[in-house]
Amino acid sequence: MKLVTIDSPPSGRIGALLASGEILDIARARHAGTIEAWIPLSVREVLCGGAAGMDAVRRVVDRAEQSNGTERERLVEAGAFLPASTRLLAPIPDPGMIVSTGMAYRSHLAEMKTAAPKNPSGFIKVREAITGPGAPIILPPQAADMVDFEGEFSCVIGAPCHNATPEEAMRCVAGYTIINDVSARDWVEAAITPKEPQAAAAGWRLNHLGKQFPTFSPMGPVMLVREGDAAAPDLQLTTRLNGKVMQSARTGDLIFSVGETIAWFSRWYRFMPGDIVTTGSPDGVGYARNPKVFMKHGDVVEVEVEGIGVLSNPIRRA
Repeated sequence: MKLVTIDSPPSGRIGALLASGEILDIARARHAGTIEAWIPLSVREVLCGGAAGMDAVRRVVDRAEQSNGTERERLVEAGAFLPASTRLLAPIPDPGMIVSTGMAYRSHLAEMKTAAPKNPSGFIKVREAITGPGAPIILPPQAADMVDFEGEFSCVIGAPCHNATPEEAMRCVAGYTIINDVSARDWVEAAITPKEPQAAAAGWRLNHLGKQFPTFSPMGPVMLVREGDAAAPDLQLTTRLNGKVMQSARTGDLIFSVGETIAWFSRWYRFMPGDIVTTGSPDGVGYARNPKVFMKHGDVVEVEVEGIGVLSNPIRRA
């Protein structure tokens, strides 16, 4: 099952991508007078409802997938089937927290000339950086010339998770999505070249600030719901800039597993339903190329993850 957030005032409403390519408006497809009437309008609120909430959504989606005759007529009359071209927001436009993992693929560490960490490494990314599929990535005027792409397979938390083991952490994963961890690289040299620890630490702080600009966290197009106790899948991730492949890797090549990554951060953070944990980016980023490649006005960047879809965003000057 693939959940989406339909772009609808004031803050979007839950939908699902059907096998036909249509978008199901779940609010319009619900049966009145049943538990389905409880289904809230946001994906995050459904996750807060636990297994019962997700089961109610799954019943609505399954019924729509199999509908014919009277039931399909009811759904059509209710306007529940929307075209594939329907504008979407990020599947979780309102997470309480985004933890962005870095230094996660050995190939990316090699191209950035950085040693592998002993434990997962990451930082908080502000919610205001989120934008949806198809929405423009805006080049900030104060740092417009070195804006880079980082395609990342990402996890959506579905249950409270704190100080967990890797096995417990995996049981808290509700599903998966895609994030492009867009990064202004103006401060990378300040982070990787200083010899003094204090200067290097200051450089890394600036480098992380270069990831916080508005629109620098495109997410989507869907949340692929994790079924049962399935292990984190080994999926192909591909990033393209103007149709040219820039990154290509399998998520099975991560240094740390999904469970290990979430468990590590859960030592400090109390994850809640709807929170996001990215798993880092593989090699091929623009900064590490010779010559370097950065995104410019008029470009289109796509991140595709097998089984989830394609997150596509145009690049625009401010």
